[in-house]
Amino acid sequence: MEGLLLEAALDLDGLAPVSQVIGELRQEVAELRAEVARRRRENLELRQQAGYWKSRHAAAIERNAELEREVEQLRGENRKLQAELFGRKSEKPASADRSNQLDDPSEDQARRRRGQRSDRPGPKRRDYSHLPAREELVELPPSERLCPQCGLPLTCCGTEDSEQIEIDVKAYRRVIRRRRYQRTCGCGGPQTLTAPPPPKLIPKGLLGVSVWVEILLDKFASYRSTERLLESWQSLDLDLAAGTVADGLQRLEPLFQPIYAALTARNQQAVYHQADETRWLMFVEQQDKASYQWWLWVFGSDDTVVYVLDPFRSHAVPEKHFAASAGGVLMVDRYAAYKAMPQVKEGTLKLAFCWAHVRRDFVKVGKGWPQLKDWALGWLKHIRELYRLNRLRLQNPADPAADLALRQTLAAMQQQAADQLADPSIRAPVQKVLTSLQEHWPGLTLFLDDLRIPLDNNASERRLRGPALGRKNYYGSGALWSGRLAAMLFSILATLKLWQINPRRWLQWFLQNCAAAGGQTPTDIQPFLPWNLTPQQRLHLNGNPPPGPDTS
Repeated sequence: MEGLLLEAALDLDGLAPVSQVIGELRQEVAELRAEVARRRRENLELRQQAGYWKSRHAAAIERNAELEREVEQLRGENRKLQAELFGRKSEKPASADRSNQLDDPSEDQARRRRGQRSDRPGPKRRDYSHLPAREELVELPPSERLCPQCGLPLTCCGTEDSEQIEIDVKAYRRVIRRRRYQRTCGCGGPQTLTAPPPPKLIPKGLLGVSVWVEILLDKFASYRSTERLLESWQSLDLDLAAGTVADGLQRLEPLFQPIYAALTARNQQAVYHQADETRWLMFVEQQDKASYQWWLWVFGSDDTVVYVLDPFRSHAVPEKHFAASAGGVLMVDRYAAYKAMPQVKEGTLKLAFCWAHVRRDFVKVGKGWPQLKDWALGWLKHIRELYRLNRLRLQNPADPAADLALRQTLAAMQQQAADQLADPSIRAPVQKVLTSLQEHWPGLTLFLDDLRIPLDNNASERRLRGPALGRKNYYGSGALWSGRLAAMLFSILATLKLWQINPRRWLQWFLQNCAAAGGQTPTDIQPFLPWNLTPQQRLHLNGNPPPGPDTS
């Protein structure tokens, strides 16, 4: 029993002290805790770095998306500029293109047959009976005036008539011989009397009125350089010096100033106007202008057209042209200078904006961004329908149905623009075009309440095409008097065209009266203004030789 209760004796000398073991354990625990703390700090740092790089990655993705949108925008702008630079310039639609080369698969693109359409009347045959006739008698040779079978002579039994139009252009010298008379009496005074000299447009000048009429029309109506005209006259054996022509034009410039002032005064009194501007080169040194680029403005009314040449393209030009209290409506594009006019800010002059320029916005978007072509085509159809309904309204002003349909179409277009702008996924080009449409909407709808207001400003742009052609052909003006003469002749010829007056006959009539006045403008210019012409004078200026000098 005692053996069972005995245990093996422990070697207390070989065992480490308990305190030492506990110390080691504590040290290990401390090291583990320090490792855990370090690992936690590293984990926290890694988490922070992971969050940072996640945010940078998200920012990079967003930046990449922004750059992609910017690249897409720039590509669209590049395509738009390429189309403007190298594409078709005219907005006149071709037979197979109703949207400026934006193919619309929903429309029939089959080209119609050439020739006169059955639903449109043909042009009337033109009458040339007013031209002088030179008769020519064509006869058989005497040897052929015999019967080919029996040889008996033939007898005349009438004529078979036909006509051809010919033009005979020639230069000639007008030799003036003034008859001299000698007294046969013994009265006092000079013994020899001479017939008075014929009137001259330019005193001591060699060129007559007909020559100056041709020069003015060729330069300011045909927009051809004077050098080309003088070269063509050399084939007629007429060799004129360019310096002689330039000096003569400078002498003629003051003659047209009163006419130009009268046109300007009447143009300013109109209620409805159109305005536009284009570049014009003026090679004159000016202190407050570094370049030679000036601006040619055009202001049109119902009976006058006035061109204004100015060094700048600021609102001061139309502001100066119109009176401070000018009222009515001014049809323009969306150029900001017109909006800055005091007459517009005060509300006395209302701006009507051009639907053709709005249409160009949608065309540019359709060409620049192919993925938006269907959207652009949809708006182009709305604008086309707008033009169609307005034509119907003008053809039947008393029909309320046409006016109602036009107003409903405009209301639907306005609502569609508002709905598309409210879409959060709207594209930048779409937003830009529709925002501009909404900003100009009051001016785009002024035509609803005034039948005189057209839908576009195309009339002003057409009036600038001729001067723009002249700007390319004779490269602007080299002197102030030359620029003034261009603006005055452009204005006079455009107003005569508006009144359907033959410019050649009017110029010949006016310059003959200037010659009769000693090379000066007649004292009273009212008879020469188109709105003061009598029906008989209009008949002379359109179909008959021009009236002689006004001796009244």
